[in-house]
Amino acid sequence: MKKKYAVDQIKPGTRFTADVYSDGTNLFVPADTPVRAKDIEGLKQWGVPFVYSDGNMETAVEKPTETADHSSGKKGLATFQDRKLYEAYTDMIGRLKAVMDHISTNEKVESKVVDKLTQDVLQVVREKESLAIACVLSSDIQGYDLARAGINCAILAVVVGQTMKMPAHRLGHLATGSMLHDVGMLRIPPEIAKKKGSLTPEEAQKIRAHPLLSYKIITKELQYPDDIGLIGLQHHERWDGAGYPRRSTSQDIDVLARIVSVADAFEAMVSQKPYRTSMIGYAAIKSLLSDNSRRFDADVLKAFVKSLGIYPIGSIVVLNNAAIARVVDIHPDAPLRPRIKLIVDEFGKHFTDDSGETLDLLAEKALFIARAVDPRELASGQ
Repeated sequence: MKKKYAVDQIKPGTRFTADVYSDGTNLFVPADTPVRAKDIEGLKQWGVPFVYSDGNMETAVEKPTETADHSSGKKGLATFQDRKLYEAYTDMIGRLKAVMDHISTNEKVESKVVDKLTQDVLQVVREKESLAIACVLSSDIQGYDLARAGINCAILAVVVGQTMKMPAHRLGHLATGSMLHDVGMLRIPPEIAKKKGSLTPEEAQKIRAHPLLSYKIITKELQYPDDIGLIGLQHHERWDGAGYPRRSTSQDIDVLARIVSVADAFEAMVSQKPYRTSMIGYAAIKSLLSDNSRRFDADVLKAFVKSLGIYPIGSIVVLNNAAIARVVDIHPDAPLRPRIKLIVDEFGKHFTDDSGETLDLLAEKALFIARAVDPRELASGQ
């Protein structure tokens, strides 16, 4: 029996997980198609109070926005440049947020909605790998923490999977598992999941159970195969066996989960949190490299650094001549000599609208990176 939805509750951008009908036979919108404002107006003009669908309604999610330096009228240096990709990125975050909202309330989620997200992540990385990495590192998005982390982790994990030359079907499983690896947190009481102070032993035990919940949601509720579920189950396991929930060690941890473990740790360090300042990409890479095979698989970590570089794409750096630049590409075999685009040259000239000169430090032997800086600090100083 089809569900009934009031037209007054439908907003522009709302999607349904199955075809929607204005009566028994007249199709209103196909599955996973955003409802337009004029579609809603048409129903109201014809006096249609309800629509019907076998699927769930995914309420339109306002796209997260990036911060800007409004006081100066200039966008901050943290602002991402490629508008089309930025819109695709924020759209994926909004759609994953809608999926997670359904999971949190125990509503059914159509796997094809998640599968479409997986394909979109794979396409973005396949077509614009460097810009996708920059999207994770350079955009300054607020809100949607769990969904944002899921999309960021999926982008990073797929980039590493490509570096490790994984076949297409494994990359697909990696993308899906990366997006969903933390969905078990949706079933943890909010007062525990969002607690800023120290956890009691009982609360800590509940948090440490979330990988088991993720595995159950992925394999039982969403009915994905076990190797996708293992990503959720094992992403907090450690190479040295000191992780949780099962204290698995080294090769007993699935390789996809090992990749997500590194991507998840990096994402957590570089993302803005309400309770702390994020680390810049360079500092996060340094932190990962100090692991010494305690937490991470050394081969996966090597592939991660090869994929992102010592100064990840989107990093803001100061050169030895005092120029300021943004990293736009890396040389995997020369991680300290990336390609950069000038933001401020050595004479203090500022370049707006991404118009600065692009330099390849592999060829510019007299130039080198003196240090990396937090783009938000530069933005506030302009």
